[in-house]
Amino acid sequence: MGLFDFIKGQFIEVIEWLDDRGIIVYRFPAYDNAIKMGAKLIVRESQAAIFVNEGQLADVFGPGTHTLQTQNLPVLTALNSWKHGFNSPFKSDVYFVSTANFTDLKWGTTNPVIMRDPEFGMIRMRGFGTYAVKVGDPALFLKEIFGTKQELTTAAITGYLKSIIVSGLSDLLGEAKIPVADLASSYDELGQLAIGRLQPRFAALGLTLSGVTIENISLPEEVEKMIDRRSSMNIAGNLDQYMKFQTAEAIRDAANQPDGGIAGTGAGLGAGMAMGQMMSQMMNQTAARAADPQQTQPPQQMPAAQPASPSNAGAGPSAGKKFCSECGGKLTENAKFCSECGSKI
Repeated sequence: MGLFDFIKGQFIEVIEWLDDRGIIVYRFPAYDNAIKMGAKLIVRESQAAIFVNEGQLADVFGPGTHTLQTQNLPVLTALNSWKHGFNSPFKSDVYFVSTANFTDLKWGTTNPVIMRDPEFGMIRMRGFGTYAVKVGDPALFLKEIFGTKQELTTAAITGYLKSIIVSGLSDLLGEAKIPVADLASSYDELGQLAIGRLQPRFAALGLTLSGVTIENISLPEEVEKMIDRRSSMNIAGNLDQYMKFQTAEAIRDAANQPDGGIAGTGAGLGAGMAMGQMMSQMMNQTAARAADPQQTQPPQQMPAAQPASPSNAGAGPSAGKKFCSECGGKLTENAKFCSECGSKI
């Protein structure tokens, strides 16, 4: 074998690439970038091969097996104007671009987004989900994003793509003016609208946005607590039942206190009953006024308390009292001490 045959054997005869997970663009390693004229180029489905000559994009090949001849490399042939025949090697960078869908890419709001809700007013919202993207124009993507690196993975560009999606979704939610309570029923529709809204920005990079999924849009903790409280009121049905519900909650909380005991339970029960009676009286008065339109005058003030008559001056300490304030036992008339606990009246 002569020297020319040895040198000829060093030139690349088969050019192919098996996709690695997460890699979008891969530059084929060729020694001195020398490729044999007549070599086989194997491009698999969901791939594209791009030839770059001296920094200038020459030819793009789709899926299939290609024999590299002058008729198959019109641009590269014109750039080099082959002078040494069809068997002469040529130097060129070969890039393989994956055109498959890259799914399960994450997006999420780094900081809360302030929105105006028709029911709750100004609120802060967070959201997260996934999106899918693929290379739609390999040549444009190579010029706009890849540059001259050895390879490009999805991790290298997801930060920028995520910011585009978050910005577009925030703008879309603000314009849609969907109440927070109805957002969960509109996730799919918002995802489809986001694809249409953001597609031009991805196309400018040579990409195609093939899917956007909204998994959750959450509110601050204090707003969620207010929603829970309002739900509790709706379950109660009306104000009277809600007051009874609150009383039961207070009794339960008092019973759970380690130092509350019977006294704490009694205090909670008494306060709840008094509040319920007061609210019931107010509602009855309001209903009575609504039923009798002639009662338009405000209620008259109660007359001032009259001083005790002289006939009561000689009454004992238990006069007017029927039960002991300490133990609740029944008092006898004119008693000075409780017969149950012995407390002074």
